[in-house]
Amino acid sequence: MRNILALASLSLALAGPAIAQERSVQIVNQSGFTIVSFFASTLGAADWQEDVLGGQAVGSGESATVNFADTGECTYSFRAVFDDGDEAIQDIDVCSVTSVTYN
Repeated sequence: MRNILALASLSLALAGPAIAQERSVQIVNQSGFTIVSFFASTLGAADWQEDVLGGQAVGSGESATVNFADTGECTYSFRAVFDDGDEAIQDIDVCSVTSVTYN
């Protein structure tokens, strides 16, 4: 199984006071494979939510933006599914990162 490493860039290091707003995370695909499905569920959720790409694919070298409503939750489990069947699952704090890169 191919080793897929996701790196979270900490671009939102020291933000001002918390304001209720939508949070965006850019999903960057540098893996050499196409991301065919992408799921994001709150940490500890029993099931994966729907595919947030809505049937769209993210090719290698491309990116997509995923928006998260400010629900008071910061930590989500991300699941990227690639066209060769591999998956990358990780927990991401969407309150402190603006992008995640799959290599």
